[in-house]
Amino acid sequence: MPTIRLERVIAAPREQVFDWMADPAALATAPLVLRSGWAAGWSQPVVAAIRAVTGAGMWFREEITAYDRPNNYSYLIIGSFPPFDHDGGTLTFTPHGDGTHIDWTTSYTHPLRAGGKAMEAISSRLLPWNFRAILDNCAKALEP
Repeated sequence: MPTIRLERVIAAPREQVFDWMADPAALATAPLVLRSGWAAGWSQPVVAAIRAVTGAGMWFREEITAYDRPNNYSYLIIGSFPPFDHDGGTLTFTPHGDGTHIDWTTSYTHPLRAGGKAMEAISSRLLPWNFRAILDNCAKALEP
């Protein structure tokens, strides 16, 4: 089961970093994401809210499973194409000097019908690249 863990310090207040990252618009800053937003019926990040994301050759819906502003939030992909068995993801935000340390961890597998280990070999390279881009764009948006 691939696990992705990225860490980054953003030179901005924790509340601002948390809010930027929890907004589905942040996901749209990833290179492979074409659009993202709240699914019908949702307009803010709360437990059970669904984010809907469409990208190049893929789509997914993720549910917010824990939400403790400005400390952390967790999510679970509940539907996707290609199929994706998600073990969940968590973003943790801790003060770091005048900025915020982000720790982003997620684990998943691709079922055999969706390419299994071959697909994991691809996604384990593409996902961190996209996550890093989101973190880079957070820094560009919020740092002085």
